Amino acid sequence: MAQPSDIAIARAARLRPIGEIAAALGLPEARLHVFGRHMAKIRLDGDGGAPPKGRLVLVTGINPTPAGEGKTTATVGLADALRRDGLNAAACLREPSLGPCFGVKGGATGGGYAQVVPMEEINLHFTGDFHAVTAANNLLAAMIDNHLYWGNALGLDHRRITWRRGLDMNDRALRQLVVGLGGVTNGYPREDGFDISVASEVMAVLCLATDLADLKARLGQMIVGNRRDGSAVTAADLKADGAMAVLLREALNPNLVQTLEGTPAFVHGGPFANIAHGCNSAIATRMALAHADVVVTEAGFGADLGAEKFLHIKCRQAGIAPDCVVVVATVRALKMHGGVARAGLGREDVGAVRLGSANLLRHIENMQRFGLPVLVALNRFDGDTAAELSAVKDAVAEAGSEAHLCTHWSDGSAGAMALGRAVASRLRSGPASFTSLYPEAMQLEDKIRAIATRIYRAADVAIAPGVAKRLAAFEAAGFGHLPVCIAKTQYSFSANPQLLGAPDGHVLPVREARLAAGAGFVVALAGDVMTMPGLPRVPAAETITLNADGAIEGLF
Repeated sequence: MAQPSDIAIARAARLRPIGEIAAALGLPEARLHVFGRHMAKIRLDGDGGAPPKGRLVLVTGINPTPAGEGKTTATVGLADALRRDGLNAAACLREPSLGPCFGVKGGATGGGYAQVVPMEEINLHFTGDFHAVTAANNLLAAMIDNHLYWGNALGLDHRRITWRRGLDMNDRALRQLVVGLGGVTNGYPREDGFDISVASEVMAVLCLATDLADLKARLGQMIVGNRRDGSAVTAADLKADGAMAVLLREALNPNLVQTLEGTPAFVHGGPFANIAHGCNSAIATRMALAHADVVVTEAGFGADLGAEKFLHIKCRQAGIAPDCVVVVATVRALKMHGGVARAGLGREDVGAVRLGSANLLRHIENMQRFGLPVLVALNRFDGDTAAELSAVKDAVAEAGSEAHLCTHWSDGSAGAMALGRAVASRLRSGPASFTSLYPEAMQLEDKIRAIATRIYRAADVAIAPGVAKRLAAFEAAGFGHLPVCIAKTQYSFSANPQLLGAPDGHVLPVREARLAAGAGFVVALAGDVMTMPGLPRVPAAETITLNADGAIEGLF
């Protein structure tokens, strides 16, 4: 008999009151701002900056394919398995963006019997955090144009405005546009554009701030553009930081929900990993580490994006470090990296699995370069053969790691017990010797090159002259110590999404550089990556609807 759909499983779950979930972590009811019976925000009480007592496990993956990998289900299944084995475990995940939910990716609450719930609420409006981010972003945009309209006392050059509007939806028509048309009463005409809200600096600031004071300070430091002499104009110069902080005050408090098995889950923040830094909030992770013995968190997309940014950006700013890394893979996805088309994934092809395993091995080696122990979660599909699974295990063993078969999608925590016990064993062996791949003092261009050559295995980077000039200007303004956040396709180690497997010797083309002074990193856009995605030919929105009883159908 076929397994019920994700939404059917989620609806059939018997959830515990959120107060019980919080109590399991030692969080008193007085700190809860509840949203119904099963969701709550946890009011900050100093533990966002408290020394972490728990151990941190980072879940990442191979370069994603249409065949599916399952990082979120692995994160949930692992946390459930650790808790089932007697450890006080919690999960930390990002919030879903409406763009992918109604586009091509679907929801982000896991799947099968490894989900965070309530699934429908989390995937849609949840506690309103993304709406607050979008409102704060667009308040600043409105204040910029209002300042121009009323005389531009700050001398902001309308040709050098870098702040863009935001929307938590995929809409390619908004990438580039002109605002202020229709006469003088409508403002000053100028070029503008929209980014998806999860790519905005406001989202990054929310996810990296340590408390309300730090949030307000970071908002004020955000640069909106430059004067004719090149000097920067900030949100604080426009006196927008206070009102933006007001809009984000409640959003800064982490959200607490639960898995299907009652494991506490902090779901907070949602920067994209192929555009932004791809991790849940530092406050949520630190809060979890202050109250749980083991915290399992996920970094978005492949380890070349989410995990690298987690390690170079979030860990540095939050003062944390993982003790173990789990890389998620499937036989089906490795076949695609080995050259098999989607239509042929149902046929046994050990040769393609071996060839595609080069992608997995590259990610393992990269994580080991950070001084971190690595395990592999091999999510099993019904069609996987013994020979194919053995080929993956053998390849992983040769790389100095071990792969564990996981069936948490169909079996819940019982399907991740082997992985959970392997992780627990690694944690008992002591802390990892985490090290960065580049020092803060390295020049920005060299930091980009270090990631491109050491993580992507590029031969070099091709930095456009204008980009090199901007990077030099950032350094001259005192931002050279910041880490870099490379925005590129998630499907390949290269900037070419069609180049699967483990390519090397390619050149990474960097076409644009943006300074995120409030977030504390420099964004380098490589290849054709867009900061406002478009909808696919057949978006998921076409099948999402309400039935006659008012229940949601088509959400996955």
